[in-house]
Amino acid sequence: MPKIIILPNEEHCPEGAILEAKSGETILDVALRNGIEIEHACEKSCACTTCHVVVREGFDSLNESDELEDDMLDKAWGLEPESRLSCQARVADDDLVVDIPRYTVNLASEAH
Repeated sequence: MPKIIILPNEEHCPEGAILEAKSGETILDVALRNGIEIEHACEKSCACTTCHVVVREGFDSLNESDELEDDMLDKAWGLEPESRLSCQARVADDDLVVDIPRYTVNLASEAH
């Protein structure tokens, strides 16, 4: 079973975390199931960038991003070559190391 290592993030996961994932799950679903409240203002419909993460290790094992996700990522704050929308990035068989950016383009956090 692959693991997702969440790097420490002051707001979402101060201590960092190691999460068990199932192949085919999205990074966002795994995080939410484990109490890590990554912002997702569009309810996982690939219509915003609030769930943007940077995959520091294991990026090449993820499913490929599609044109819609790429277009949305162009609007993300702090975009990097290994950026993905966590609602679209599906875990394969490799472990991942994920960094949740400190900021999003949202001025106010959505309550979920």
